[in-house]
Amino acid sequence: MNTLNTSDWWQGCVIYQIYPRSYQDTNGDGIGDLRGITQRLPYIRDLGVDAIWISPFFKSPMDDFGYDVSDYCDIDPMFGNMADFDALLAKAHELGLKVMIDLVLSHSSEQHPWFVESRTSRDNKKADWYVWSDAQADGTPPNNWLSIFGGSAWQWDARREQYYLHNFLASQPDLNFHCDEVQNELLDVTRYWLQKGVDGFRLDTINFYVHDKQLRSNPPLSPKERNSSIAPAVNPYNYQNHLYSKNQPENMDFLRRLRSLLDEYEGRTLLGEIGDAQYGLEILGQYTSGNERAHMCYAFEFLESRPMTPDWVQRTLTRLAEVAADGWACWAFSNHDVMRHKTRWNLSDAGAKTYAALMMCLRGSACIYQGEELGFGEAEVTFDALQDPYGKEFWPKFKGRDGCRTPMVWEANQVQGGFTSGKPWLPISRSHMARVPAMQKGVVGSMLTHYQQVIAMRHTYQALAKGSLINMQATKQVLSFERQLDDEILYCCFNLSPEVASVAMPGGDWHRIDERLPGLVEPSEQLTLAAWQYVIAVKNL
Repeated sequence: MNTLNTSDWWQGCVIYQIYPRSYQDTNGDGIGDLRGITQRLPYIRDLGVDAIWISPFFKSPMDDFGYDVSDYCDIDPMFGNMADFDALLAKAHELGLKVMIDLVLSHSSEQHPWFVESRTSRDNKKADWYVWSDAQADGTPPNNWLSIFGGSAWQWDARREQYYLHNFLASQPDLNFHCDEVQNELLDVTRYWLQKGVDGFRLDTINFYVHDKQLRSNPPLSPKERNSSIAPAVNPYNYQNHLYSKNQPENMDFLRRLRSLLDEYEGRTLLGEIGDAQYGLEILGQYTSGNERAHMCYAFEFLESRPMTPDWVQRTLTRLAEVAADGWACWAFSNHDVMRHKTRWNLSDAGAKTYAALMMCLRGSACIYQGEELGFGEAEVTFDALQDPYGKEFWPKFKGRDGCRTPMVWEANQVQGGFTSGKPWLPISRSHMARVPAMQKGVVGSMLTHYQQVIAMRHTYQALAKGSLINMQATKQVLSFERQLDDEILYCCFNLSPEVASVAMPGGDWHRIDERLPGLVEPSEQLTLAAWQYVIAVKNL
């Protein structure tokens, strides 16, 4: 049963992420646009998801492809105009889809009028809207903070003869959340989109908003402590414990203000991205506990390169239960920032289908990334075609994010896969052309059909969407647990390996769920599971 029309629709929902540059182009310029998304909304509706999350489409110089905003309340012309967004929102709601948009509040573009004014002098009206600091006595930056995109997180500005903070590109200066006027302005931006009718926000880098006011240097990490889940292993960003450049306690105060604003509008939601390699789950717990902060957050435990083994899933969920007992996670295996999980975990189609079924059985909400439902793997993008500044900085050991951002393909017999009539901003992946929706729709056993089925399964059994997760067990190959809500209980057991595995089912009057899913087998007292097989069974207490 779908709960879209309830105020807690977000709890246990399935979200479909759209990277607008790469979804559907309607004007032949090679870049996807809002009209293209609107055109494809029936496809998304038929997938069965509850909501879409659209990555940034605001005005931007596109140094970081929209994550560098120069106007929070207008549409970049490459994506269309406000009338196009209004039409998209209306059509989505007509089809029963919620619409979430990406708010990038921690930093803006250097071309934003706020920063243009802020950098003119040390005493203008917006002088403290960004994080400025004098140089040390020897002219070096104020501290040792590093940018995720490489090098120091401080950029010298000759106009003010000061450094400004940028946790990402130098053209993405960090806003100063210690300034009340900044917080008020960002809340006004949020209200603008709420009044437009959006149903929620994905909050980019939610734990980066507030910096240490004393600008204390971060301590180092030993080689054994370093974790490359947020930044690639070749990036020295991993050498620090980022105690002071992010994750500050004052962030809670802003999140309370933001949540209070959303609570003025029924049924709106906040999904936070937590970028932290050391404390991601702990921060998730802090930011989602109670009713005063974000509704849900996602960390990177299942987005990193580490194989998603039964043991790793159990350790992650056990730790989450310890630090976020009353919080709410949103799980994703792929997104616009990481290598697609089918390639990252070296999965066959059978393996990818099993992991899709697993995602829909986990406690929390779920987010799938465009093309995942078609079985897309990571695309190969040569250096000469590369657009991502992150990849250019750390090539060749890290090839950037373009491999997961190549355009969607829709029709195998059309130029550029039906994405555009022009030259696409990134090359079309030839490996994706055999997986277009037109070839998978209605086909028994196809990846698209499978995603439709497991999403429908999640909506059918409310224990999967909102129930507790209990009795979790893990072996080298098999992960099992139960989901319970009121008198409905489901047993979920997955062979996450290409080898045969055996496991004993708990006692009870278990019945196979109705869906006929690839890899799903009948429950029995002693299970023998072939490669990638699984059991999902139900009983009433």
